[in-house]
Amino acid sequence: MLRSQFEEDLQNLHDKFENMGNDVNTAISNSVRAFIDHDKSLAKDVIESDSEINAQELGLEKKSFEMIALQQPVTTDLRRIVTIMKASSDLERMGDHAVSIAKATIRLKGNKRVLSIEEEISDMATHVMGMVSSVLDAYIHTDSDKAIKIAQSDRVTNDYFKSIYRHSIKAMEQDTETVIVGADYLQVAGYLERIGDYVCNICEWIIYLRTGKISELAATMHEDE
Repeated sequence: MLRSQFEEDLQNLHDKFENMGNDVNTAISNSVRAFIDHDKSLAKDVIESDSEINAQELGLEKKSFEMIALQQPVTTDLRRIVTIMKASSDLERMGDHAVSIAKATIRLKGNKRVLSIEEEISDMATHVMGMVSSVLDAYIHTDSDKAIKIAQSDRVTNDYFKSIYRHSIKAMEQDTETVIVGADYLQVAGYLERIGDYVCNICEWIIYLRTGKISELAATMHEDE
């Protein structure tokens, strides 16, 4: 009886983590769309919805501590709870970066835009959102091989960041009217790059869940570049 209650609690934790992940991916998608479309109303929605993401993380953390204290799980069960606690913290930080992108949208004041760079930011965001969706799927299936591939794909995120950085600096040098918007492009690309790093963190937790070993995927990816 106790075991079946524990399994039910664990499944509930698992489902709530997945819901939080989907909400974070929606926040990232909306924040980038708001930035590209200069949609301040959508940007405000992203900022307001962050309190719900924060509450989800706190709820997961509280329930996780409660299950550890009351059920005293061991081995795989304990690893699953620890993984949810750690990975939900990474999701919460991704949500914070979505808020930062939304705030950059609200700061924009009809400055001169560089559409080719905005297109690149949109492509980068699509890639990063694909990483977030994939890592949630890898978590659900405890797929460590997929987690490694997702972490490797963060090289593409870093390439986008370098390219946007290069093009933004060039635009600012060639036309001083793009200096303010160029600085925003650099910031937004930086937030997306950090989201990619947090996805790599979750990949590491998936491998921990499967093997019980902590691996440094993000560090390895950067060393290989």
